[in-house]
Amino acid sequence: MSEPVVIAVAITGSVPRKSDNPALPVTVDEQIASTREAYEAGASLAHIHVRNDDETPSSDPDRFHAVQEGLRRTCPGLIVQFSTGGRGRDPASRGLSLRHRPDMASLSTGSVNFPSIVYENPTTLVADLAGQMKRFGVRPEIEIFDLSHLHGALRLVEAGLIEDHPHVQFVMGVKNAMPAEPHLLDLLLGEMQRILPRATWTAAGIGRHQAEVMDWALARGARAVRTGLEDNIRIDRDRLASSNAELVALAVESVRRHGRRVATPAEARRILDLPAA
Repeated sequence: MSEPVVIAVAITGSVPRKSDNPALPVTVDEQIASTREAYEAGASLAHIHVRNDDETPSSDPDRFHAVQEGLRRTCPGLIVQFSTGGRGRDPASRGLSLRHRPDMASLSTGSVNFPSIVYENPTTLVADLAGQMKRFGVRPEIEIFDLSHLHGALRLVEAGLIEDHPHVQFVMGVKNAMPAEPHLLDLLLGEMQRILPRATWTAAGIGRHQAEVMDWALARGARAVRTGLEDNIRIDRDRLASSNAELVALAVESVRRHGRRVATPAEARRILDLPAA
């Protein structure tokens, strides 16, 4: 049988706003409904941000919990991953949702320039978030925006804060950060395999780079890919995506084009070393 691939869907980030694309789910009910459609299209992992009523980024743990409960009710076996990202959120509040024990949470291991801000992840905050994830039994997904961030992850392994087989995501195509270039993915992947040889990995392309980065990852044997309206709101230059499910359907096509198949939620949990639902 062909090898299964986890499809992760990032349903809504902290930007853009719904006015940029009416399909973007913002409220708790919209996020649950949009994720259910993506799940039915083939997604087995959902990356979750939440918003305030005015659509600004929120750290409200009750909103995270409400989305999680809705997804566990409507999407059996789906891997729920909370964001601990920092755009628009007070650093002290970024780990508040972890007490609700999602399956996974994102963890950035270093700071980086973004289009209009510095995405700040000081070492003390990174260690604190990693410690909370360990305490609550939440598996981290290590977000890599720069080569040095891999070594930040290694330091967490050496400190006993994360396991020696993390799940790593390379983020490519953010303006002012790591460009989306295949030779850079090869460089990052080679360094990861050298210092974290037991890690699983994926790569996310931002904006117009989403499809090509997915293809690069699949061609290099990635066990997971990422899509969704958080990263990219367009099908092409002239057409907005109608839903997260439409982007997931394109990811399914990419997986099959590379001779692979879409992982079931149970398979996704085994690939990412998570307990059964």
